Amino acid sequence: MKHRRTSTILALGATAVLAACGGGGGPGQPGPPGSQAGFNAGVGHVFNPSTAKGGTLRVANAGDWDSLDPADTYYGYSWDFIRLYGRPLVMFAPAPGAQGAKLVPDLAQTLGVPSDNAKTWTYKLRPGVKFEDGTAVTSKDVKYAVERSLDKTTFPNGPTYFNDFLALQGYKSPYSDPDPNKLGLKAIDTPDDQTIVFHLNQTFAGFDYFAQLPSTIPVPRAKDTGTKYKEHVVSSGPYMFQTNNLGKNFALVRNPNWDPATDPNRKALPDRIEVQLNVNADDIDNRLLSGDLDVDVAGTGVQPAAQGRILADPALKARADSATVARLWYTAINGDVAPLDNIHCRRAVEYAADKVAYQNAYGGPTGGQIATNLMPPVIPGAQANNPYPPGPDNHGDVAKAKQELAACGQAGGFSTGLSYRAERPKEKATAEALQQSLAKAGITVTLKPYPAGDYYKLYAGKPDYAKANGLGLMITGWGADWPDGFGFLSQIVDSRVIRASGGNTNLSVKDPAVDALIDKALATTDTPAREKVWAQIDAKVMDDAYILPGIWAKGLLYRPPNLTNVFVTDGFQMYDYLTLGVKK
Repeated sequence: MKHRRTSTILALGATAVLAACGGGGGPGQPGPPGSQAGFNAGVGHVFNPSTAKGGTLRVANAGDWDSLDPADTYYGYSWDFIRLYGRPLVMFAPAPGAQGAKLVPDLAQTLGVPSDNAKTWTYKLRPGVKFEDGTAVTSKDVKYAVERSLDKTTFPNGPTYFNDFLALQGYKSPYSDPDPNKLGLKAIDTPDDQTIVFHLNQTFAGFDYFAQLPSTIPVPRAKDTGTKYKEHVVSSGPYMFQTNNLGKNFALVRNPNWDPATDPNRKALPDRIEVQLNVNADDIDNRLLSGDLDVDVAGTGVQPAAQGRILADPALKARADSATVARLWYTAINGDVAPLDNIHCRRAVEYAADKVAYQNAYGGPTGGQIATNLMPPVIPGAQANNPYPPGPDNHGDVAKAKQELAACGQAGGFSTGLSYRAERPKEKATAEALQQSLAKAGITVTLKPYPAGDYYKLYAGKPDYAKANGLGLMITGWGADWPDGFGFLSQIVDSRVIRASGGNTNLSVKDPAVDALIDKALATTDTPAREKVWAQIDAKVMDDAYILPGIWAKGLLYRPPNLTNVFVTDGFQMYDYLTLGVKK
C-alpha cells in the first residue's frame, strides 16, 4: 500500500482471546468431555488424544490454494496448514478453544520485546533451526521473507499490515532493490544471525499479531524463484514438499532436518500428508463419511446434504462439532458499478435480500445466525445493529426496496452481475437465492462464478476487473485475523488497503469517514472506548450500504474416526491442522 496512517496506534493486547468456546487442556492434554465421543467433543477439548506417530493424513480442498507461498496467501485454512512446512516468528498456540487464540513464540525464543514506545520490536531466533537442505535459518532469511511479501505486484494476495506499519521510506521490493550491497529494507535490522529488529512508522503494541503472519516464515534468498517459489517452498517446519502438481495435488513428507528440540509446538505425528485439490465439495463430504478422507481443509463445514445426514444419524452426529466463530458470510455491494454508486440503490439490495434463504444456503441455523451488521457477536465490543430489517419474517421487504429504487432513479429496477466462488456449493446456493429475492423488487442479477484460487487476485478482488465486468455484487466471507475489532474490520472496510493490482479483501468499502474512524480507534488506548469506536465503524459501513451481511458463521465440522488429536481452535476457527494424527 502507498498510504501511511499518521495516527498513534493503540495498545492492542497481544494476548487478547475469544471467549466463544471454553478453555481446555494444552496439546495432547484431554479435558472432559474431550476424550468421550459425542457431538461437540472437539469443542474446547482435545478429542481422541494420541501420541502415536505414523500413517498418512488425507486432505482435500474443493478449490485450489490461493498460493502455497507464505508471501502470497490469505485463506484462513492456508494459515492453519502452512505451519506444517513453515515456522513464523510467533504462532497461535496449538490448543483447543480460547487457548488456541493466544500467541506463543515459534521461530522466536520469546514474544517480541518492544522499545521506543512500541515503535521498535526485537526477536531472538531459536538456535539450531534448519531449512530442509540442512542450512541454518538466520534472521536475514526472516527479513528477506518480509521484504518480498511487501511486493504486492508479484504477490497480490495476503494482508497489507507490514506495508502499512513498517517505516518503509519508499522501499517496495527486494526484486527492485537499488542497493548494490543488498542491505534491503532499513526498517528491519539483523545485527546478528539470531536477532531481527522491526522499526515501525508509529506506535503499535500489538505487533506480535503481525509476527504470526506467514510473511515471517523464513525464505532463503538463494532459493527464491519469485512467482514460481510456490512450486517448491523451502521448508523450515517438520514437513517438506515431496511433490507439487499445481491445481491438482501435492504431498508432504518428513523434513529430515527438522529438530523437535527446537520446536515445542509441533508433534508432527503423520509420516505423510497428501492433499488433493479441486475436488467436488459434495464428494469430499461423502468421502469423509465413508472414511476415505480425513480432512476437508477449507474448514467451513460440510455441505447441506451431508449436514442433514449427520444431524439425523446419532452415530454420525457424535463425530461432528459446531462452534460459533468470528466469521461473517456476506455480499459486497460495489459502489464502482452503476447504479450501485447511488446509496439508495445499494439500500434497495439490503432490503430486498431474503436472509432466511441466505441462511438456508449454509445449512440453516446450524450453519450460522442471520447477521444484521458486520461484527459477529463473539468479537469483543460487537453491538447488534439492524438498519435494514428485511421484513418481519426476514424474507425481504420488497416495498421498502422499491422505495429505495425510486429514490435512486431506478423505479423500474436495474441489472447487475453477482460473483461467487465456483467450487463452493454454499456460495452458489447463496447466489441463486439472492437472484430470486432481488428479482421480486425488480433487480435482475446475472450469476458469474469464478475459481476460488484466483477469486481475489484476478476477479472480485481486482477493482478494474470487477468494474469492467459489472460485478455489482460479490459473495465473500471474512474471519477475523485475530479476535478484536481491528483484526476483524481493518482489512475489509479500510479503503487504504485496496490495491489496484488485485488480491484485495476489501471489495467495496470506500468511505473517508470510515478511514478516519479507524484511525480514531487505533489512537484510543482505553479498551472499552476503543471497542465503541469499532462498533461505530460497523454502523457507518452499514449506513453506507456497502456490505450486505448474510450470516454469522458456525459450520458443522466432521471428524472421521481415523483422526486423533482433534479440536476446534479459536486461533483459526476450524480444526487445528498442526496437531492432527491418524490411526495406522
